[in-house]
Amino acid sequence: MKAVGFYKYLPIEHPESLLDIEIETPVPTGRDLLVRVQAVAVNPIDCEMRAPRDEAEVTPRILGWDAAGVVEAVGPLCTLFEPGDAVFYAGDPSRPGCNSEFHLVDERLVGRKPEQLGYTSAAALPLSSITAYEALFDRLGISRNGADSGKSILIIGAAGGIGSMAIQLASKVAHLRVIATASRPLSRHWCLQLGATAVIDHFGHMQTQLKQEDMDAVDYILCLNNTDRYFETMAAMIQPQGRICAVAETRRPHNLNLLNHKSATLVWQSLFTRSLYGMPELGAHHHLLNAIADLADLGTIDSTVTDVLGPLNAANLKKAHAEIESGRTVGKLVLEGCL
Repeated sequence: MKAVGFYKYLPIEHPESLLDIEIETPVPTGRDLLVRVQAVAVNPIDCEMRAPRDEAEVTPRILGWDAAGVVEAVGPLCTLFEPGDAVFYAGDPSRPGCNSEFHLVDERLVGRKPEQLGYTSAAALPLSSITAYEALFDRLGISRNGADSGKSILIIGAAGGIGSMAIQLASKVAHLRVIATASRPLSRHWCLQLGATAVIDHFGHMQTQLKQEDMDAVDYILCLNNTDRYFETMAAMIQPQGRICAVAETRRPHNLNLLNHKSATLVWQSLFTRSLYGMPELGAHHHLLNAIADLADLGTIDSTVTDVLGPLNAANLKKAHAEIESGRTVGKLVLEGCL
């Protein structure tokens, strides 16, 4: 089967950073689905995993953690899907990714594709929707049923894929007052269009800008950008007994005592915790993605795809990685099936 992979960890402009390759089509066992990939989305984690370093692979490494496709075959223990089913999912980083013609994935990590969305639109949703959903409702403890309606949340780095979904879930499902951060007219407009109440510039003095929105502090903060850069700002902007969730690892120590007198909480969100640690509730992603599909079919949330870069091949995937590494993408970049 066709795939896009690499052997060496190189800068994206290097001719061998991503390669068109041919590999054996895998065979599903256990609870695996063999999915014929119809579309994939590209995420910052792809670029992080491909980042230059002095290592090499004996067999090609294949990335990709956002896909939509059709079940081609199932393992003998599968109970959730059968051949012909349309699905979408984010997968498992401990296994080969979805930048390939066919892909193996545990059915417990897979949801039914929204009926109202095509494969290209659906592929933009899994990673960002799972991360945003878990961050808001599991880590920050926000009510899924609107019990926290009217409370405020600051989403730092809101114009990217995860932020785009977090704005929609926070505003349209939890009914929160959403303060998004974005620095360009295009990204500001995007955030407001998705449901943000206001947008402030994360390169400016955020506390001053928040006061201009008649707010001294917020009930919740979701940081989707540089945790190191914004830690002290978040500590100053969170309400007493408020909750902060971050997705980016810190690279230096921080003074946690800044949260002490406020009795504020700092929690982490990582999409792949369940799959990496083999946790018993692995099927949570199956149910979560089905819930996202329901919201999409009801029109409560929209796909966040902003650009389709053509078929999945090395040249187009390089373009996607380069765009993401520029730090200026809005929404999600998608590629269609292998040619």
